[in-house]
Amino acid sequence: MSQARDLIGVALNGLTARKSRTLMIMLGPIIGVAAMVCAIGLTESAKGQLQSQLAQLGTNLIIAQAGGTFGSQNPTFPANAVARVEAVSSVTGAAATANLSNVVSVPVLGAKSYYEAFPVPVRAAGVGLPSVLQVPVTSGRWLDLADLRLHTRAAVLGEGIAKQYGYLPGEARTISLNNANFAVVGVLGPVTLDPELDNAVFVTEWSAQHVLGTNGEPNQLYIRAVPGTTTATANAVHTAISLGGSNQVSTQIPSDVLQAAAQANKTLQQVAFLAGLLALIVGGVGIANVMSISVIQRSSEIGIRRAVGHSRSKIAGQFLLESLFVGLLGGLIGAALGVGIVYGVSAISGWVVVIDYKTIPLWMGLALIVAVVAGLFPSIKASRLEPLETLRLG
Repeated sequence: MSQARDLIGVALNGLTARKSRTLMIMLGPIIGVAAMVCAIGLTESAKGQLQSQLAQLGTNLIIAQAGGTFGSQNPTFPANAVARVEAVSSVTGAAATANLSNVVSVPVLGAKSYYEAFPVPVRAAGVGLPSVLQVPVTSGRWLDLADLRLHTRAAVLGEGIAKQYGYLPGEARTISLNNANFAVVGVLGPVTLDPELDNAVFVTEWSAQHVLGTNGEPNQLYIRAVPGTTTATANAVHTAISLGGSNQVSTQIPSDVLQAAAQANKTLQQVAFLAGLLALIVGGVGIANVMSISVIQRSSEIGIRRAVGHSRSKIAGQFLLESLFVGLLGGLIGAALGVGIVYGVSAISGWVVVIDYKTIPLWMGLALIVAVVAGLFPSIKASRLEPLETLRLG
């Protein structure tokens, strides 16, 4: 027991006596373990954020777009397209929008020339759009049936365009659409599943037809399906709108984009993990090289210990223990550094922190194995030195 304690003490003294060298050979395990913890933690945290968004927004939203056979240049759906879609048994709600062309939205006097060059999208929207999107109105209210019945010139801004216009919550504000004044009655919250809506101005179908001089017929539908039936519902929408005819209807499921991003993160995770493993292996080669040089530099110490009766196994054990301590301490520091980086990046990016702490001992154990294997050759080399040979080396 005392011999083992003495051996550990000698190994620790050998490391602490040469702090810069010890730090250099520890960099391999530190960087390798930190890279592997970051590879798993950051990609899982990013994926966790996507999964959180999907859980909040749902994976059952479908966007249907009118195809070319509904018209020549600006295809639109039939006026009763929403009613047709809502007749599908797996549809829980639908709302229509129409992209209005040749409508210039101007927030302030004197800005018309700018917004003619850089037009803001203007859409006619149904009263049920926020409930179908499951997005709240962050300020004021949405367009309602009273606006349709009373023919009010009401407009709602997307979150992005509200910031561009400098709109303040609760402000009494009007904007000009084709020289007609519209009162801003609310701001729609961010639409993660369709960010284009964040930069649009919304008006009622009546205003689109009777004030802005457009037909106001929908060319885009937002549809909510019963969870688990999204793909089947998307296929049924074609038939429901075209009534089995040849009219084209394109559908997309926007949550698939987020799921594809999560899969891309998985691929990135694998690449980053392999890079961390490579760094660990390269670090192991560095440990072997530096400790081999250390054997030559410490030949006098080895010769004295051999002269006073220390066996070859004790000499080998000393250097092997030094490698083990390097791997253990480097793995601990690397794991702590990796966890810290994951928390820091997640805080900056607004991600949900996801760290699988059960795998951290595995990466630390891997660093320990690499360090011990790397220390085998220097240990054997040190044990084979003879006292007389150390005088020549020293």
